[in-house]
Amino acid sequence: MTTDLLLTNARHIATVDPNRNEFPGGWLAISNGLITAIGDSTTPPPSDAQRVVSVDGCLITPGLINTHHHLFQNLTRAYTPMTSAPLFGWLQTLYPLWTANIDEEAEFVAAWVGLAELALSGCTTSTDHHYLHPPRAGDLLGAEVRAAQDLGLRFHPTYGSMSLSVKDGGLPPDDAVRDEDDILAESQRAVERHHDPSHGAMTRIALAPCSPFTVTPDLMRRTAELAERLDVRLHTHLAENSEDDEFAVATFGMRPVDLYEDVGWMSDRSWGAHVVRPNPEEVTRLGTAGVGVAHCPSSNMILSSGIAPVLDLRHAGCPVGLGVDGSSSADSGSLWQEARLSMLQGKLVSGADAMTARTALEVATRGGAGCLGREGELGELSVGAVADVAVWQLEGPTFAGVIDDPVEGWLRCGPTAAHHTIVNGKFVVENGELVSSDLSERLADHGRIARRFQPQP
Repeated sequence: MTTDLLLTNARHIATVDPNRNEFPGGWLAISNGLITAIGDSTTPPPSDAQRVVSVDGCLITPGLINTHHHLFQNLTRAYTPMTSAPLFGWLQTLYPLWTANIDEEAEFVAAWVGLAELALSGCTTSTDHHYLHPPRAGDLLGAEVRAAQDLGLRFHPTYGSMSLSVKDGGLPPDDAVRDEDDILAESQRAVERHHDPSHGAMTRIALAPCSPFTVTPDLMRRTAELAERLDVRLHTHLAENSEDDEFAVATFGMRPVDLYEDVGWMSDRSWGAHVVRPNPEEVTRLGTAGVGVAHCPSSNMILSSGIAPVLDLRHAGCPVGLGVDGSSSADSGSLWQEARLSMLQGKLVSGADAMTARTALEVATRGGAGCLGREGELGELSVGAVADVAVWQLEGPTFAGVIDDPVEGWLRCGPTAAHHTIVNGKFVVENGELVSSDLSERLADHGRIARRFQPQP
């Protein structure tokens, strides 16, 4: 087999494979979108490569995986009325703006720009929890999928949903919700149109009722049954903050994790976003069931939700990945930044020696693959895994003095962006720049649409 792409002369390769192998002075070979060989400076690389790229002085890691996002929210990023609001008030103010203005054009442009931002931060696979589907808005999930395909990112969008409006005791306005039978029918259609279960798939769909305060327990149960029948994954917000706790107890007579189990979601088919406030007994139950967790450190701090017990969840058996969350809460779409914050938060709450850069890298890669049910395929550099690769320059003033440990230096120093981001064996970011020539046009479109979403005095 001819090698399509060979990366040579790396300063260091952190494979994050099952044995956590690392190769100083390494090289990586790619063919047909898969990794075909990997070695260190003592092993000769293939001699038949069609393209050879020297990455001298660089660290190579698996591409980072984003396990929770709301891409459309970058249309209201850093919107002044919302920069100091807690979760429930924040949502209730923004729901009407989002619902009145969202359409296929807005969704495509927001997704394209948001995914481009992620790619520049070394992200190769992203989910999106898109729960807003006003009947007049068109095929918003399809618009997102087109954006990911245009850019070349691996994409795991979810068909999200809201059915519980203010008049029914929920948070969203009446025109933001849909009938539950319609939601289930659209969920199945989304899977039939877009889901690819094959090894190396570029697009997979999960089902994602939004939260306990926007859908009924019956929709959660029926969605879990549908996901089982279609063999797709489940995603929702879980134990996000104190308001979430109080709503669940007052409305359902149980805590969010108890509700999660009561509606049939306590399984390794599901992953929850945030999971900031489980108690120790709930952590054990989540881990025993193999429930995945999307850790969103920036958003959790901006909305004053708290710090998730990441190390406890990992030790209990939960796959823990990273999420940048919506661009109206976290605002920044840098997965590198989320990895660094997860390391710093882990040190703060669990001890300086408890959370290393390598642990944070595992969360950002292998942990994300676990949340998406793609262990051994994504999130590691090993023969047969997909060729999703991030290359990081460790040079210049930012990294001066990083001699001893390039992995620690990569995350402790910075901020940094990817030098190359490779997805399915193809460059999406090269030499720090997006490969697509459409960026200027997309940003102009985004600015025009964002002004429609943000009323000015």
